[in-house]
Amino acid sequence: MNYNPDVLSCLANLSNDEVFTPPQLANQMLDMLPQELFQSPDTRFLDPCTKSGVFLREIAKRLIAGLADKIPDQQERIDHIMHHQLYGIAITRLTSMMSRRSLYCSKDASGKYSISQFDNEDGNVRYRDIRHTWVQGKCRYCGASQEVYDRGDDLESHAYEFIHTDNPNTLYKNMTFDVIIGNPPYQLTTGGTQSQATPLYHHFVKMAKKTNPKYLVMITPSRWFAGGMGLDSFREEMLNDDRLKVIVDYPNAKDCFPNISIGGGVNYFLWARDYHGKCLYSNIHNSKVSTEERILNEFPVFVRYNMAINIIHKILKLKEKNLSEIISSLSPFGLGSAERGHSHFQTGDIVLYSSKGKSYISKREIISGKEYLDYYHVMMSKVTSEHANEPTRDGTFKVISRVQPIKPNEACTFSYFLIGNFKTEDESINILSYLFTRFARFLLLQSISSINISKDKFQFVPLQDFSKPWTDEELYKKYGLTDEEIQFIESMIRPME
Repeated sequence: MNYNPDVLSCLANLSNDEVFTPPQLANQMLDMLPQELFQSPDTRFLDPCTKSGVFLREIAKRLIAGLADKIPDQQERIDHIMHHQLYGIAITRLTSMMSRRSLYCSKDASGKYSISQFDNEDGNVRYRDIRHTWVQGKCRYCGASQEVYDRGDDLESHAYEFIHTDNPNTLYKNMTFDVIIGNPPYQLTTGGTQSQATPLYHHFVKMAKKTNPKYLVMITPSRWFAGGMGLDSFREEMLNDDRLKVIVDYPNAKDCFPNISIGGGVNYFLWARDYHGKCLYSNIHNSKVSTEERILNEFPVFVRYNMAINIIHKILKLKEKNLSEIISSLSPFGLGSAERGHSHFQTGDIVLYSSKGKSYISKREIISGKEYLDYYHVMMSKVTSEHANEPTRDGTFKVISRVQPIKPNEACTFSYFLIGNFKTEDESINILSYLFTRFARFLLLQSISSINISKDKFQFVPLQDFSKPWTDEELYKKYGLTDEEIQFIESMIRPME
């Protein structure tokens, strides 16, 4: 048998912040729409961030089949679809050509090889060289850094047309669209490390809603479930929008994009303008699908595992404080992650823990948090154990990485935060036993949607009496967990070594 792979499937395996969508995934997203849309010659579709043209191509296939009875002549049908129903805004000049090649079978819509003739090269798939609008060093539309992106015409500006306008309806002469669908660019680097990239995808979602289509379908990172850098207001908006009809969530992004790591996973959703009600939410973890109708704004963050809801309800019923009450802010001593101290103890030194291990630093160099130096604590890494918060191959999480008790006159860098202010070493050992339980780490996982951990992520982890150590068995009994709930926790969270 000859192997003839779909070129768009191959493109989808390229790693980039501008992630290409596999055809199979594009069709799963199209399946969420009312299928009668593909049987109407009046339905208009827009991909406002087209890259490979996969959405437009797959929509065209459905329209060509769905309109066969209404427009029997095949060429007439294709011409109608291409000229009056399918539109795209490319994110780069190159992707505009790729998209036209996918849709029209030619990068030149006016050329002799195009399956439908236009009087211009673009057809209905356009690219405009848009520039950022700088205000105090940032783009007023997308937040891009002027220092990084104010550059020559020979370099890509990453100023995407759809989100660099006050009124997106004017982009196509006040044309309205029934369906907006796409896979927007996820982030822009701020010029620092990858973790400092600023999100972009929420701008596309918000702008698409502003055009007021009947349906909006997009795939985005799931980090908005718990907020974060630039996403808190977007999370609140999404969780309070009862027009979100369907969400399909993949905690492990590799289940959608096999060769790409996206911290916190990805989801695609169906937003329906005229719908108001609960959201049909599906979580796909370790090849298992859990689906429930959910009220999205039940908690300050969105809890992505359906079975976790009942467990959280049981914990909240006791009205206990949560662990965030005794957790420091990041950088408790004001020492940057690059601080390494020195290797040999000198008079007046205290112990310093950094990502490179144990060293020493003069007590005089402690900028803030000197009050912590009189107590015992547990020190925890601010990043999760899992790369990009993805589970291991067996689908399990460890959640926390480096965690250890530290004594008075011991400090740490920005890589860590502190838990507790204890007068005795036993209390710090006992809280460590609690953090080692699957129960505590499972509850911590419910608020995490990236590799980063901070005090607000402990909102579901109840505060305990740390005059004694804790075991999972004691905690399961205390909160009345069922055998099924216990099995679910233990299927997700592996033991600490």
